[in-house]
Amino acid sequence: MNTATLPKLIFITGASSGIGQALAWRFYQAGYSLALVARSTQKIQTWAIERSLEADRYRIYAADVSNVDSIVSIAAQCMSSQGVPAVVVASAGFSAGMDTVYREDLDVMARMFATNNLGMAATFHPFISPMVARGYGTLVGMASVHGIRGMPGHGAYCASKAGVISYLESLRGELRGVGVKVVTISPGYIDTPLTQKNPYSMPFLMEPPRFAQQAFSAIEAGISYRVIPWQMGMVAKFLRLLPNVLFDKLFSGRPRKPRGEVPPA
Repeated sequence: MNTATLPKLIFITGASSGIGQALAWRFYQAGYSLALVARSTQKIQTWAIERSLEADRYRIYAADVSNVDSIVSIAAQCMSSQGVPAVVVASAGFSAGMDTVYREDLDVMARMFATNNLGMAATFHPFISPMVARGYGTLVGMASVHGIRGMPGHGAYCASKAGVISYLESLRGELRGVGVKVVTISPGYIDTPLTQKNPYSMPFLMEPPRFAQQAFSAIEAGISYRVIPWQMGMVAKFLRLLPNVLFDKLFSGRPRKPRGEVPPA
């Protein structure tokens, strides 16, 4: 078989809903084949049928990215059956409020770090050596504008996404010059299940298809860092420059995201 004629492959975690699902559809429209990963594979299968995806252009894998062995095993299965992806998107993650005064919220924080941070590194790990050996590939991590400054009641999520931004920056430097690009996408407020329960205003709220189009363009161009929508990037920069006394006053009394529970494995 002439592999040059095969469609490019994208491997996406968190593909059962929200940003991951929107990106899967946009890349499929661009001619990519899909390796779709989530804990809930039935949701992906239903979506694939509704979208009339060609059976030979996608495969669905069940994995929990917070379990390192689970996602590493699935990555190996993907490469064995579909080949080494051109693009890997670590989109799996969750968001919940927390209050450090409660013991149970520490479990929420631990699971969030295991999913949003360790899960991202575990997603990339199996593909790096094959991509380097091949001479090209793109690793895409979903950060957040909430990683730029800590919001009251949002400590676990803000800390996890700040970690994502720094981790991806480090990884980009490590892979410089070997043909593997690292792209950081920092979404603002995107209308997904993660944001629909927020009890506060969400400026510049964006629909997933529009987000996916802009993210697709940034990924294809190999842009190292992109905030979507751009307006939230300006807001984040402004907040970063605010002195602590003004920042604290601005967000004092603001409604907080509801405290969460550890999601099922």
